[in-house]
Amino acid sequence: MSDPGKLNRSAAYASIAVASALLAIKGYAAWSTGSTAMLGSLADTVLDLVASVATLAGVWIAAQPADDQHRFGHGKAEAIAALFQIVLISISALGIAARAVEQFAAGNRVEAAGEGIGVSIAAIVVTLALLAWQRRVIRRTGSLAISTDSVHYQSDLLLNMAVIAALALDQYAGFRQADPLFGLAIAGWLAWGAWRASEQVLDQLMDKEWPEEKKQRFLEVLARNPDITGVHDMRTRTSGNRDFVQFHVWVEASMTVREAHWVMDELEERLRQEFPDTEILIHPDPEGLVDEKGDAGKDILPPIRVAD
Repeated sequence: MSDPGKLNRSAAYASIAVASALLAIKGYAAWSTGSTAMLGSLADTVLDLVASVATLAGVWIAAQPADDQHRFGHGKAEAIAALFQIVLISISALGIAARAVEQFAAGNRVEAAGEGIGVSIAAIVVTLALLAWQRRVIRRTGSLAISTDSVHYQSDLLLNMAVIAALALDQYAGFRQADPLFGLAIAGWLAWGAWRASEQVLDQLMDKEWPEEKKQRFLEVLARNPDITGVHDMRTRTSGNRDFVQFHVWVEASMTVREAHWVMDELEERLRQEFPDTEILIHPDPEGLVDEKGDAGKDILPPIRVAD
């Protein structure tokens, strides 16, 4: 299977299948043991399933070509799907924490801990198999969506180990508070993951500028062209798996429109080699012309120009 689209879809379908299977066995284990830690692991699996489906839907919509109503494409569908996942994660974390506090106060012990441990071990084995396939797909396609989905299942390994520790301490060491304490820890883990994910989602929805190192690398590529004398008013953003950048360049005032057009074509070719999947909009200005006020009118091209 060499088609990147088919590989990505196979990884997405595999993650949905694994999450569905884990949901069934963890649901049984949570019901039979009454463990808060197992309940937390079950909630995380539910979120993994929802995340895999939402990611698949978001990526599918984001991949649709631009149309008359969405001239910049549909890339933000991924961020909207991720925002939906974050809301679910936050609600689940609060529910698990409340359940853990209730169990902590009641002092109840876990039942059928052996079954819960067995289910968690099985979940670890299945998750490791999925991660191996996802890593293979990521190496072949470089898919950001599959990479993000893989992070969810990597956290599953830690959660399942935490469940095993909680059940073992409760059942075999007599540490009755282990299960609610681990449940609180899992709730905190989910909340922290939601907080970290929300930063990236909000950055994309609010059209935050590229990281500074990425912008500098972009400017270094621009500086290789000796026909431009300056760059100003550069604006960048990311939508889904596509980047957008627009900027003004100064060229010699004596250039004809045709000559300036050739220079812009050469610039775009250089930039697309280094920054694929980037939409580039260039506005040429005669050297020294500044219509913008403040920092937008300042030359930001690196002082050391490297010509081919």
